[in-house]
Amino acid sequence: MISAQVWADAQRLWDFQQMGHEPRPCSVAIGLGSHDLGVADATADLYRRGLMPLIVFTGATSRTTRDRMPRGEAEHYRERAMELGVPASAILVEPRARNTGENIRFSRTLLGEQGVPASSVLLISKPYEERRAYATARKLWPEVEWISASTPMTLTGYVGSIGDARLVLDMLVGAHQRLMIYPQRGFMIEQHIPDDVGAAYERLCDAGFTSRLVPDNPEAK
Repeated sequence: MISAQVWADAQRLWDFQQMGHEPRPCSVAIGLGSHDLGVADATADLYRRGLMPLIVFTGATSRTTRDRMPRGEAEHYRERAMELGVPASAILVEPRARNTGENIRFSRTLLGEQGVPASSVLLISKPYEERRAYATARKLWPEVEWISASTPMTLTGYVGSIGDARLVLDMLVGAHQRLMIYPQRGFMIEQHIPDDVGAAYERLCDAGFTSRLVPDNPEAK
């Protein structure tokens, strides 16, 4: 049973991850691979709204996706987007990335190889990783303008869609930890973290939502 305090603390982290950007037309979209096909759904919706002419889906597999997405996250995203009406000609697949940094770097390389100029990018992630994705992208590709986007939904709605509250809270805590430690490792830009958000994170760690924390290893990503 998850307590009211845990839910309140999770809500603080969830709200902080939301960048509040208004989606607008961009040169290209990058959909970050994960366990959540909702990223592909959100990307397809933005495409249908005419906000970008081209999509890059990026991602290999991870411990949470290898069984559900055996052909790779990016490939499953591509298939989902096509089911939703996005033409194959509007999708590039980057199948090697295994972390957010690689998502950005490999997508940038792919676009360069394809001769696609990018001055602005719609960066589409899970709702609880908007800020983490944005901070990583700003660090690794500072020349472009980044607009963060995700499926608009509440924390409780997202948990219901995934069907596993502990998984969502563990990953929410892990995403926040990276905001704290990755700037010092050169993986993302630094952002101010309000005291109440930091306190909520600490309480969630104390409550045991720690399975997605990275080890105390400067090489870990």
